Amino acid sequence: MSLNKFISDTGYCSRREADNLITEGRVLLNNRPAVLGNRYKPGDTVEVDGSIITAAKKEKRVYLALNKPTGITTTTELHIKDNIISFVGYPKRIFPIGRLDKDSEGLILLTNDGDIINKILRADNNHEKEYIVRVNKPIDGAFIHQMSTGVPILDTVTLPCKVQPMGRQTFRITLTQGLNRQIRRMCEHLGYAVVGLQRVRIMNIKLDKLALGKWRYLSDAELSTLMESITDSAKVSPSGKPAARGGKRTEHKPTPSKGGFTPKDREQTGKRKSTKYVTKDGNPQTGKKTEHTTTTPSKGGFTPKDREQAGKRKSTKQVTKDGKPQTGKKTERTWKKEKSAQARKGQNNRPEKNTGKEKKGQESRREKRTGAEGSFKNYRSKGRR
Repeated sequence: MSLNKFISDTGYCSRREADNLITEGRVLLNNRPAVLGNRYKPGDTVEVDGSIITAAKKEKRVYLALNKPTGITTTTELHIKDNIISFVGYPKRIFPIGRLDKDSEGLILLTNDGDIINKILRADNNHEKEYIVRVNKPIDGAFIHQMSTGVPILDTVTLPCKVQPMGRQTFRITLTQGLNRQIRRMCEHLGYAVVGLQRVRIMNIKLDKLALGKWRYLSDAELSTLMESITDSAKVSPSGKPAARGGKRTEHKPTPSKGGFTPKDREQTGKRKSTKYVTKDGNPQTGKKTEHTTTTPSKGGFTPKDREQAGKRKSTKQVTKDGKPQTGKKTERTWKKEKSAQARKGQNNRPEKNTGKEKKGQESRREKRTGAEGSFKNYRSKGRR
């Protein structure tokens, strides 16, 4: 048999703890340091921390139910204060099946039968554990629905479970998982704090009227039903690893539109939008144009609008000031020279609307009334209207 099972069968510790002892180099097999995967055969010598472990006789298995109070730590490490083994004080070596938080109370099983631990605890076996929980504020339908459908914690989403309200701030929850501080983390994610948590059932074993801090042996009827329930339960998954929840997800890969990926396709693949292979209006291009040629220039050169679409700085090069294309290759420097020449001549860029004697006559009459001296002001000072 495997070495960890041999150590467990002697009642020294559970298989998991035996694996830890082997990993830490505290186990010798035939005077050599043991490693994980070693096998034990009759006649081998096994030492743990210098003490020889002998094959135990087939002794009667022990199955206990304890109503654990708060403040007791679920561990077999005897040096830890308020550990569950010292609290129970059973004369034979036993270990707990699973864990119950230090701040929680209620039913927990203890045994010296290492074969049933994983069969009971594995989530794939769908064995139920029932709790009564009290939170710090009133619960509503949305809270019950979210708790029962799944809550994201510890880089996963909890499996669907049964949740039933029992009062204004109390509910009953039935789990098949055993994540670390699962119920407390689920409530915290939804904005609640657990102020009281009690486990009242493990599979067919119920807490009933067992007093807080007391333990009892499982009855023959309870033990018979328990063993029947775990007959088809696996200790480990077929692959040796925890089974993944649901089927394997495949990544959705969108099919590109005709002529290339559109911006919508880029969003689906999680990539940055790009105008490459498509024009600005989303229609695919026929050629392999680069991102800088997605805008077609106007006849005679790029206009300021074209420059803006292409993402470049506006420029007056190749266009006149009013935005019309030039016919020749006039540079910006030449255009500035012409502008300065017009300023020296006192010419306006905008042509006058009215010219001739009529304009001149209107200006002369206007100057008499609104001259430099301010004729309207002079009229008022002279008392004239």
